[in-house]
Amino acid sequence: MHVFFSGIGGAGHSGLALLAHQAGYDVSGSDLKDSGYTEYLKKHGVTNIKIGQTADQIAAVHLAQPIDWFIYTSALPQDHPELGFCRAHNIPVGKRDDLLSKLLKDKSLKLIAVAGTHGKTTSTAMAIWLFKQAGQPASYLMGGKISFGELAVLDTNSKYFIYECDEFDRNFLSFYPEISLISGLDWDHPDIYPTRESYYEAFGEFVGQSQRAVLWINDAEKLGLDAEESLMILDDKDPRIEQAAKLPGRVNRLDAWLVANALQPVLDKPFEELLDILKKFPGVSRRFERVSENIYSDYAHTPPKIRGALQLAREVAGENVVVVYEGLHNTRQHFIKDELASLFDDVKRLYIVPSYLARENKDLELLTPDKLLNMLSNSTKEHAAACELSDDLAAKIKGHAAAGDLVLCLSAGGAGSLDDWLRQRFGR
Repeated sequence: MHVFFSGIGGAGHSGLALLAHQAGYDVSGSDLKDSGYTEYLKKHGVTNIKIGQTADQIAAVHLAQPIDWFIYTSALPQDHPELGFCRAHNIPVGKRDDLLSKLLKDKSLKLIAVAGTHGKTTSTAMAIWLFKQAGQPASYLMGGKISFGELAVLDTNSKYFIYECDEFDRNFLSFYPEISLISGLDWDHPDIYPTRESYYEAFGEFVGQSQRAVLWINDAEKLGLDAEESLMILDDKDPRIEQAAKLPGRVNRLDAWLVANALQPVLDKPFEELLDILKKFPGVSRRFERVSENIYSDYAHTPPKIRGALQLAREVAGENVVVVYEGLHNTRQHFIKDELASLFDDVKRLYIVPSYLARENKDLELLTPDKLLNMLSNSTKEHAAACELSDDLAAKIKGHAAAGDLVLCLSAGGAGSLDDWLRQRFGR
């Protein structure tokens, strides 16, 4: 079967394309730009990747080898030329959950799904790390790169498939997990879930589709759930979390506690042994990732994620934390602007760069760095500045790092983002 991935260079689709390749499918795809993910795929045998997304290009691919299935992301507009070509030529189309569901069924794999507003990628990586260190085979699909394994693996000896299960576009409701982990809940994606209640209802439905679920007490209360045999509810104020899960950053310690509790019955190892393994967890790409001396990149883009990243930065550097902030989506900046106003009150210096734009509501005013700056609290304005990704900003970052400040760059974008620019300027 020939599967074509539109947006093959995205964090989610690149791993899924690799899985399809490992499953024996013929894989091709397209993206608007070359990226680290497209280069990664080429090194792993997925070489038929076109840069540019036109009807002519996909027609040429289809002519060379007929496409059996066109897989696209939720970000693809319905009038996209590739989608139009497939419909005109009766090529079956689907989204990532359709293909992944087929792989799970074909390989008879039990799903361990990690869901939640924040903490998904780190918790998924921790689950994979536990399986590897415990000597248990596992298949998996990550939403980010890890240093201790590939982006995605289809292991023929495994019984379980570990998946970062995203709620965007209600993707996670396509699955019926053996075990689900809910890493933390805060209303997000208002374009999909117009009210807080609709967001929580979707997660309640997801938990109901799971054979067993593990979540925090605050999140259980949001969903109106009580502990039962199939539902483990954890207390985030349990003092053993700080004593046992010796990892930097409160958010990482919570993720480790969640993962160890959820997987202990599966791995059949003493709980303390699992915590010892997690203490050595090497981290995941773009989650407080050190790009250069005193310069870090973090994917945090919602208020709870940002607070977690700031708490970790303060554990490391005390009051000497400088932030470069790139919002993810103009639409989201409108959604979080009230919370954003005081999020950075306590940092040493704040630089605001243009937001990374995708899936935008064109009816909303574009919130430029200057406009975002004007929305901040008076306390934050005293140490904040609007900037562009420029030589001047690079010099400022270099100066802060040389002076011993920790420069935390918050960027959730891909090619052309602050993170991409940062690695080109300062990457080791």
